[in-house]
Amino acid sequence: MTVFIVIGALGLVLLLVALPLGDVFEIGDGALSGTSLGAGAVAFGALGAIVKANGLPTVWAYVASILFAVLTVVVVQRVVAQLRASEDGQPLVLTGVPGVVTSTVGPSGTGEVSLDDPRELERRLAWADAVIPEGTRIVVVEQSGSRVKVEAVTPTDPTAP
Repeated sequence: MTVFIVIGALGLVLLLVALPLGDVFEIGDGALSGTSLGAGAVAFGALGAIVKANGLPTVWAYVASILFAVLTVVVVQRVVAQLRASEDGQPLVLTGVPGVVTSTVGPSGTGEVSLDDPRELERRLAWADAVIPEGTRIVVVEQSGSRVKVEAVTPTDPTAP
């Protein structure tokens, strides 16, 4: 039973390291992840300990544990692959997106803007070359991480030729 407890404990350590830090132990360019290996080792240790605690022969404990561990690794790896495929791979390009100033923007970079894009749910920190007061329509001219540089938009006269 000690073998099962040790392997299960090592799997738990691997799982606790791989989950918050990402897949530190990735094998074969994503074919196997530290998360799936850790989950498989935990499954191996847990099922082996349960089988041995119920007085079944050791050979059955190993067979059942190995099968369950392999199944766990495969299922967890598929889930990890699906989650990776659903991640946004490209950052959102905001240059040219219009919006409105929600807090006075200036060269100091302490202002905020709300952008008119369906993918923009929150306000963004913004800066500008000149002070732009709250409520002014703007357009994004540059992006630096999550911050944007904006310029005021002059309204066009719809009656002008």
